[in-house]
Amino acid sequence: MQRLTRASGWGEAMRVPAILRNSSLVLGAVITLFIVFCALFAPYIATYGVNEMDMRNRFAGPSLQHWLGTDNFGRDLWSRLVFGARVSLSVGLISVGGAALIGTTVGLVAGYLRGWVDLLLMRITDIFLGFPAIVLALALIAVLGPGIFNISLALIAVFWTEYARVVRSTTLVLREQNYVQAAQALGASPLRIIFREILPNALGPIIVLASLGLGTAIIAESALSFLGFGLPPPTPTWGWTLAYGTRFIRDEPWLSIISGATIMITVLGFNLFGDGLRDILDPRQLTRSAGKK
Repeated sequence: MQRLTRASGWGEAMRVPAILRNSSLVLGAVITLFIVFCALFAPYIATYGVNEMDMRNRFAGPSLQHWLGTDNFGRDLWSRLVFGARVSLSVGLISVGGAALIGTTVGLVAGYLRGWVDLLLMRITDIFLGFPAIVLALALIAVLGPGIFNISLALIAVFWTEYARVVRSTTLVLREQNYVQAAQALGASPLRIIFREILPNALGPIIVLASLGLGTAIIAESALSFLGFGLPPPTPTWGWTLAYGTRFIRDEPWLSIISGATIMITVLGFNLFGDGLRDILDPRQLTRSAGKK
């Protein structure tokens, strides 16, 4: 049977020349790969120990010895930032992966079965949406306690609703396609139809949401650390670095500037990458590209 994935031309979209022509995707991929490289190889590219203190060089400015300067304890800022990338990416990947898994499952089931199942699942989704995101995350962390896994659980509770609503809307459209109706006529079970026929054709929006969600998760983790609900010091996190940098912002502004710029550039990279993926996977964009040929 003819599936939407074939008709939509994903293979055509993912050709190398088309990808390279998308400047947002290329720039976002470069920034993202650099941040991932720093996180993976932090022990090898860090110039000092992450908690190594040199009180004689407190608040040292950027130099050949300390590329980004030192903090109020004389710790090398570059080393703490590259190790902090591990924390931010770990929280981002766990929270986005968990939110995508839960939200996608809820959206698929609600959109395909409809009726009272759809009503129940969407009302639960609305209840979670009724809580302010940051307040819900703070409340859960206050109960669960600090830690990468607990912070990720709190962010999963905040982010899964977006996946549920988007996937449900996509599923409502896909369930009316001819190949789904043909599978129903052949006696395929709802579980098989959902995961073999509908899910592969709903991956486009899910991938884009996940790539954009990584940047949002990093901002959320940094905000929680800034407010004092993240991992406790001396764990190197970008939010903590930004928080204690604000205490000395009048005399030593580069602490806040560098840590804030690191968060901004990382989130920008993920957002550009997500925007590029959205353009590549957009069927309307594919149609326009095919028309030009």
